Amino acid sequence: MRKRGELREDCSTLISLDFALGNKYGSITTNAHVQTHNRNVFSDGSTRIDFVLVWEEPLGKEEPPSSENPQSTEETNTGVGPTHKKWRAEFLQKLRRSGLVQEQKEVLQAKKKICFVLLNAPWSVLCYYAEEISLRAPLQVVTAPITNWSEQIMSRMSLPNPLAQEVPNPPPDYYTCQFRANKLERFLGSDNQDTFFKTTQRHQVLYELLARTQYGSVKKGEVGIDRLVSEGVFTAAYPLHEGDYQLPKLPVALQSLGLRQILYGYWARWSCWRRYQPLDHIREYFGEKIALYFAWLGFYTGWLLPASLVGTVIFLIGFGLMATDVPAKEMCDSADAFIMCPICNICSYWNYSSICVTYRAGILFDNGGTVFLSVFMSLWAVTFLEYWKRTCSSLSHRWDCSEFQDIEERPRPEFTAMAPMTMRNPVTGSEEPYFPEKKRLNRTLTGCIIIIIMAMVLMILTAIILYRTMLSIIIYKSGYGFFSFSAGRIASLSGSVLNLIVILLLSRLYILLAHVLTRWEMHRTQTKYEDMFTLKVFIFQFVNFYSSPVYIAFFKGRFVGYPGNHNTLFGVRNEDCGAGGCLIDLAQELLVIMVGKQLINNIQEFITPKLKSWWQKRKLSATPKKTEEKEAQSQEDVSPWKVDYQLLVCEGLFNEYLEMVLQFGFITIFVAACPLAPFFALVNNWVEIRLDAQKFVTEYRRPVAERAQDIGIWFPILQFITHAAVLSNAFLIAFTSSFVPRLYYRYTRNDTLSGFINFTLATAPLSYQQKHNTTCRYRGFRDENGMYLPEYFQLLAIRLGFVIVFEHVVFFIGRLIDFMVPDVSEEVEMKIKREHYMAKEALAENQSLGKIIIIGDEDATPSSLRHRTSKISPQPTEPPSPNLSQIPEEIDAPNTH
Repeated sequence: MRKRGELREDCSTLISLDFALGNKYGSITTNAHVQTHNRNVFSDGSTRIDFVLVWEEPLGKEEPPSSENPQSTEETNTGVGPTHKKWRAEFLQKLRRSGLVQEQKEVLQAKKKICFVLLNAPWSVLCYYAEEISLRAPLQVVTAPITNWSEQIMSRMSLPNPLAQEVPNPPPDYYTCQFRANKLERFLGSDNQDTFFKTTQRHQVLYELLARTQYGSVKKGEVGIDRLVSEGVFTAAYPLHEGDYQLPKLPVALQSLGLRQILYGYWARWSCWRRYQPLDHIREYFGEKIALYFAWLGFYTGWLLPASLVGTVIFLIGFGLMATDVPAKEMCDSADAFIMCPICNICSYWNYSSICVTYRAGILFDNGGTVFLSVFMSLWAVTFLEYWKRTCSSLSHRWDCSEFQDIEERPRPEFTAMAPMTMRNPVTGSEEPYFPEKKRLNRTLTGCIIIIIMAMVLMILTAIILYRTMLSIIIYKSGYGFFSFSAGRIASLSGSVLNLIVILLLSRLYILLAHVLTRWEMHRTQTKYEDMFTLKVFIFQFVNFYSSPVYIAFFKGRFVGYPGNHNTLFGVRNEDCGAGGCLIDLAQELLVIMVGKQLINNIQEFITPKLKSWWQKRKLSATPKKTEEKEAQSQEDVSPWKVDYQLLVCEGLFNEYLEMVLQFGFITIFVAACPLAPFFALVNNWVEIRLDAQKFVTEYRRPVAERAQDIGIWFPILQFITHAAVLSNAFLIAFTSSFVPRLYYRYTRNDTLSGFINFTLATAPLSYQQKHNTTCRYRGFRDENGMYLPEYFQLLAIRLGFVIVFEHVVFFIGRLIDFMVPDVSEEVEMKIKREHYMAKEALAENQSLGKIIIIGDEDATPSSLRHRTSKISPQPTEPPSPNLSQIPEEIDAPNTH
C-alpha cells in the first residue's frame, strides 16, 4: 500500500494518442484570450485564491466566560469564545500541515473585525486529492457541440434558427478518464500546472480537504468545515467568483470576456429569453449539478411549446363550438320552459335560460377537444420523460458524470453532533458517530404522523366549502340585482383566492415541519437526508395544492341529494356545481392557484434577493477605521473576497425543483379542465429561467461545484405524477365532463343532440311538488320518486368502461414509447466505448496485456481497429503465438506516420 501523498513510479510505456499536448485543459477554450488582470490572487500577485474562510469578531473588551458556564452566551452568539478560538486555530493549523498555503486579511469596521483566510492548494495537494475523489482528466479533444431537438429540426428543414446564438469561448469537450498522478504525462495539458485542473475542480479539491480535516475529537464528530460553520466558528466558507459580472462599457474583444461576464451577457439578461442556454458555460462555472437543473428546466420549457400550442388551439376551438353547440342553443332559447329548483334553502326558483352566458363559457373548457388534449398530454408526459432520460445520458457523458459514483459520503455535521454512540466504518475503518437503525426506523414510522397533520388540510378545505356556501347565501340575501344574480360565482372566486392564501401559508409550515421530522430521524448522510426531506415536502405539498382541485373535480356536486331530501354538512346544504358545471369551477380554481402562485413566487424571487442583498451590503459596508490592506489600490477597488462576502448564501436547488414539479402536476393531472395551463406554464418558465440565472450569477456567492448524473429523486416523482395524470384525466372526462353523457345520448337518442338539455334534467319528486304546490327541475337522472333511472346505471357502466379503456390505451402507448426510445443514443454509446478504449490504453499497468484485450474487443469502433492495425507490422505467414514478450516489439516499432 502506498502512503498518503506518495506518488508511485511507473516506467511502462503508454499509447501514443493523436493529439497535441500543447492544448491547455482548464481554460475556457483552447485559444481563449486570458484576462490580463486576475484579482483572485494573494498579495504576491501570482498565487491564486482557491477558497476563502471568514469569521467575525466584535471590537472592544472581551469579558472572560464565567466559571460555571465556560461556553457563555458570548461564544454562542459571536463565535469568539475560547472553545471556538481553539477549534479555529487547530483547524487552520491542520490545513497548513496538509499543505495548503494561507494568507490572512482583516477588515476593521465600527463594531466588529472581519477576518478572511485565503487558501491555495499547491500542485502536489491537487494531484493527491484529485486522485482521491476520482476527478477526471482529459485525453483528447472532441468536437461535438450540444444540439437541441429544435435546432436539428430547423437544420433539416434548412430554416434559420432564431433561438441560436454565438457564445464566445465555448468550453471544449474531451475524452476523459480518472486522473492518475503516475500517468500525468499522458493527460492533455499536463505540461502546464496552472491550467491543468479547472477552477471548479480546484474548488472540489479544497472543499474535500476542508470537509475531512479534524479540529477536535473524531468520536464527537468534530470534523470538517460544515460543522464549524454550523457551530458559528466560521461565518462563511466559499470559493470566489471570477471577476465582475458587468460587461465592460468600452468595446472589447468577446474572447477577452470572463466566464461570469459571458454568463451574464448571454444567459442572465432578459434580452436572452428566446435564446438557447449556454449549458457548457454553466457547467464550466457552476458544476454539473446546477447545469443539469438548468438543462432540465430548458428541456421542459421547450417541450411546453407543443403542449401550449395544442392547448391554445383547443381552447380557441371552444369559441367556435359556443356558437354552434345544439344543447347551448336549446337552453338559451328555452325561455321559461325549464323552471329550476332553488339552489339554497332561502333561494327562489329560477329559469335555466338565465345562465346562458355561463353555460356557453363552460363549453370553452368542456368539449370534445378536451378528450384529445387529455390523451395528448398523457402521452406528452410519458414521451417527455423518456426523451429527458436520453438527453440526460448524453449530457452526463459529455460532462464526465455517466460513471460517476459518489465517494463514501461523510456524516452530516448535525448527525455527528447528536449521534449517541460511535461505530467503526467498514469502508474507511475509522470510528464514526452512529445511530441505531432500529431507532431510526421507529422514528421514521412515527414520522408518519404527517398523515394526521394532513387532516388539517381537509379541515381547512371543509371550512372553505362552508365559507363559499354561506357567502353565496349572504350575497343573495343582500338584494342587489347583479350581486344576487352572481352570488355563486363571486363566492366561488373569493373562495379560490382565500384557498390560495391558505395554501401558501401552509406551504411554509409544512417545510418547517418536514425539516423537524427529517432532522429527528437522524439520517447519517446529506444525500439520504435530502432525499427523505424532499419526499416529505412533496407529499405535504401534493396534498396541500391538489386537495381543493381534487375535491372540485371528483366530489363537488356528487352528494347533494335531490329536492326535499338534500344532504347537509354541519346543517348547511352540500355544495353543488356552478351553473356551467364543475369543469368550469375546476378551471377557475386551477387558474387562481397555479397562475396566482406563479405570480407571487416570481415577484418574491425578483424582490426578495435584492432586498436581502441590499441589507447584507448595508451591514458590511461600514467604513473601516483602519485596515491591514493599505496597499496601493484605489478606494473603489474593493477586494474580491470582501465583495463576495456581501453576496447571499446559495440556497440550493430544492425550491426551484419543487416549484417546477408542482407546476408539472397542474398541467398534466388537471389539463382536461384547463387547456390554457401549459401556455401559462410556458410563460412562467421563460421568466423563471432568467430569474434563477440572475440569482446565481449576480446575487449568490459562488457554490462549490457538485457532480451529478441526473436530477435525482425528482425524476421518480415526475414519473409518479405522470401515472397519476393518466388516471386523473380518465376520471375527469368520464365523470366530470359532459363528454360521456353527450356520447351516450348521441348514439341512443338523437345524433344531433336535440333534446339533450331535457335529458339531463330530472323533475322534482311528487312529495316536493305537493308540499310547495309547484314543480321544478334539477340536474340528475332520477324518477319522480327520487330513485335512480336505468340511464344512470348505464352511464355509470360506460364511464367505468371508458376509464379502463383510456388508461390501458395510454399506458400501452407509453410502454411502447419507452421501448422505442432507448435511454442512451447510439452516438453516445459509441462515444462511451471509445472513451473506455482510450482509458484502458492510457491507464493500463501492463500496456501489452491491454493491447491484446482491446484487439479482441468486438465493441471497438472500426476506426479504432484501423488505427491499431496501422501501428502493427505486416502479418507474417505463420501467425505468432500469443506471447506477451513478442507484442512490445510490434508496438515499439517505428511509426510510419
